Amino acid sequence: MKIQINGKREDVEAKTVLDLLQAKEIEPQMVSVELNSVMVDRAAYSTTPLKEGDLLEFLFFMGGGADE
Repeated sequence: MKIQINGKREDVEAKTVLDLLQAKEIEPQMVSVELNSVMVDRAAYSTTPLKEGDLLEFLFFMGGGADE
């Protein structure tokens, strides 16, 4: 099925958000997922289905440095 991830169209076979993260080798605890403009609760990644035309945004946690 075709979905859009961070503005890029992709053809994927994943059935759920968790399936997609695993296929992309993304650690679920390191990313927040927005599906069709709604934040997905991390506990629901394995039960949140994907469908043709979905729009996903992956928001990654980044560590910052300290100014000296």
